[in-house]
Amino acid sequence: MDGIGSPDERIDAVRALESEFGELIARFRKVIHASAQRLSPGMLPVAYKTFTTIVRHGPLTPSALAEALTADKGQVSRTVRELESLGLVERRPDPGDGRSSLISATPEGIARLEDARSRDGGGLAATLADWHVDDIRTLARLLHALTSGEAPGR
Repeated sequence: MDGIGSPDERIDAVRALESEFGELIARFRKVIHASAQRLSPGMLPVAYKTFTTIVRHGPLTPSALAEALTADKGQVSRTVRELESLGLVERRPDPGDGRSSLISATPEGIARLEDARSRDGGGLAATLADWHVDDIRTLARLLHALTSGEAPGR
């Protein structure tokens, strides 16, 4: 065979993958919750995810942020206001569209995120500490292929 496998083998393999994703999602929910608490006690995971999306992709318009999060614009707006009140993000006029604003992380927000991540003793970096770097890169490549809907390159 060429690695494709029989239909039954593929079904079994996909079911095993679904099960592992379920476990992974449950673990990451706990990680995100703990990370949010380190960043700001009482912070909800959705606010942490919003903030880290702004850090990773910002500055962003509110619409682009809602799209990146696949979230309701009203919820995103409320969450951004919360992040502003915590001093983690700021808005400024969008020079390309005077009707909109750009949301970006503040220097304080970035520093607090770096501090929260550095105190994450049980996080992903710790979990992968004994993995070979090539295995980490392979996993990242395969997950990217899965999330983008592309067949993985070999």
